[in-house]
Amino acid sequence: MGLTFSPFLTPSDAIVLEDLAQDISDRKEREPGDRPRPPFKENNDLATVESLASLNNVNHPHFQPTVFTGWDQADISESIDRVLIRPYAAWAETVVRRPTDVVFLTHIIIYLCTSVPSAIVLIMRFSWLHAMLHWLMQAWYSGAFTLMLHNHIHNNGILARKYAWFDRVWPYILEPLMGHTWDSYYYHHVKHHHVENNGPGDLSSTLRYQRDELVHFLCYVGRFMAFVWLELPLYFLRKNKPSLAMKTAISEFSSYALIFLLAKFNLHATIFVLIIPLVQMRVAMMTGNWGQHALVDELEPDSDLRSSITLIDVASNRYCFNDGYHTSHHLNPRRHWRDHPLAFIKAKQQYGDGRALVFRNIDYIMITVTLLRKDYMHLAACLVPIGDQIGMSQTEIADLLRTKTKKFSEEGIRQKYGRVR
Repeated sequence: MGLTFSPFLTPSDAIVLEDLAQDISDRKEREPGDRPRPPFKENNDLATVESLASLNNVNHPHFQPTVFTGWDQADISESIDRVLIRPYAAWAETVVRRPTDVVFLTHIIIYLCTSVPSAIVLIMRFSWLHAMLHWLMQAWYSGAFTLMLHNHIHNNGILARKYAWFDRVWPYILEPLMGHTWDSYYYHHVKHHHVENNGPGDLSSTLRYQRDELVHFLCYVGRFMAFVWLELPLYFLRKNKPSLAMKTAISEFSSYALIFLLAKFNLHATIFVLIIPLVQMRVAMMTGNWGQHALVDELEPDSDLRSSITLIDVASNRYCFNDGYHTSHHLNPRRHWRDHPLAFIKAKQQYGDGRALVFRNIDYIMITVTLLRKDYMHLAACLVPIGDQIGMSQTEIADLLRTKTKKFSEEGIRQKYGRVR
């Protein structure tokens, strides 16, 4: 199969996809009796590693900080880059924790200068036109914000130490406007999801659902929407972590109190400023999590390589800080977002031997939609074959993917995981 390259790929994604395309080409040209070449000798993998490493090395001439998600340095005219972008980036590099992460400060500034004033004006002087425009703006912002927050909660901040006070404050200002209750993402994602890893004790686990059935998906999302406020504190109590249970409950109910108080002041504005973003965010996050963990290996569901996927696409990696490298994230939750492509190439042999799944040009939400439509042929067309998958027909790949969405019985879960607490 030939791989198509989108012009919107990030530079690192383009390098990774070119390397995988070369793997496919080399495997097809190899004679059946040929011995496989050793890792990092085949397809100029060393050159690929060097290219990816140079993008993150501040001392290398090829180093580029990420300033915007939608544009690379090559997309910006030389005059604008010289007069505006370089001076801003030079200053911003002193504010963020890592020189690569200028984009985080860019986003914080944009949100504080648009979302916050817009919300205040809408609350003070409500209009339906402003409400609709505010909702659309927040819907556009919410994906990138959530993945910036994702980096924040995994690494205890994203700004330099001297700005630690501001690094602690900005999430509390922006979280409610983007659909998050205070600190709940941290408690659910870091203290819960990454501990359970989509296992049977994970409240957002996909194991007990038939992952290409709409009714099962609706039950999955509905349970989270209706009961996470109760189930997450109870989970921490079962794990003998009463402090986390109390903090989780406080963060959730204090956020609900804010919604209640603001609704008493201006109900219409509250619906658009806080309630719609909250509902929208939770539906989107569970839809995305379903896509991330829908394809689970029937033999080794507890393997990070076989219970999550990797996406080399446009949206998740360009606009949401390499969120497509989900397997890499589960292998090392604290890995920096710019390091994921390099880590993937370095571990390519491990991914291939582990029968990991890699896709291109399809995002998590569309993976969910495609599975619910049972369109395995389209999903197979989006798969980038690695290891033994190279040479399989599209139909064979579709049949393989179909085996990864089957519901696990309680007996099957006990066999794979033992006693679940």
